[in-house]
Amino acid sequence: MRLGRIASPDGVAFVAIEGDDGDARAKEIAEHPFGTPTFTGRSWPLSDVRLLAPILASKVVCIGKNYAAHIAEMGGEAPADPVIFIKPNTSIIGPRVPIVRPPSSSRVDYEGELAAVIGRPCKDVPAAQARSAILGYTVANDVTARDLQQADGQWTRGKGFDSFCPLGPWIETEIDPSDLEIRTELDGEVVQRSRTSLMVHDIGAIVEWISSIMTLLPGDVLLTGTPEGVGPMTAGQEVSVVVEGVGTLTNPVVDRS
Repeated sequence: MRLGRIASPDGVAFVAIEGDDGDARAKEIAEHPFGTPTFTGRSWPLSDVRLLAPILASKVVCIGKNYAAHIAEMGGEAPADPVIFIKPNTSIIGPRVPIVRPPSSSRVDYEGELAAVIGRPCKDVPAAQARSAILGYTVANDVTARDLQQADGQWTRGKGFDSFCPLGPWIETEIDPSDLEIRTELDGEVVQRSRTSLMVHDIGAIVEWISSIMTLLPGDVLLTGTPEGVGPMTAGQEVSVVVEGVGTLTNPVVDRS
């Protein structure tokens, strides 16, 4: 099932998206998408509504240094344990919403990633049981002000600006995340291409590690790391992140005026 959030003439709603391309429809879900969704009976052609970020998380917990080739390009070494950081939920935006480069940064990078969305409250989840805690998977861009990240030595400012966590286009609940192609395109040119099977720490290990530290709540988002090929974006460009079997997340880039 593909789960999303939309803005329609009737307001904002969680939906299940059925069909493909021009025939896709958004079926309204009553209340929230967790557990077994119930439907109101209302639906709209997907072409007549606007896709929003598929979830509004209480927190976005991210894994750094999780692809060996990316670690190498950044000049570091693979960590023994997952490296985590948090992006504020105010950084979340949906498809087609502009990524805003702040005036305090001269280099804002794309980082295409697979994201897992938590489906139930959980703590101390063993890796083997991680799937039971996950609602599904979506596409993310861990936008980073690289110069500020390097200047600070920690990552909160460089990764925490408003608009620095695009998510979408929806949550795919029926997919095996263990070996999916992940690709980032900048103005149509492929700049990142890898597979999730090359993660240093897989999804199970990520859920186990993070949930041993903090309680995860329904809707929380886990970013699983970016592969090699990160680089800067400038105003006027468009960045797309594609995850096989999930979808394509596209955002334009602008400068804050």
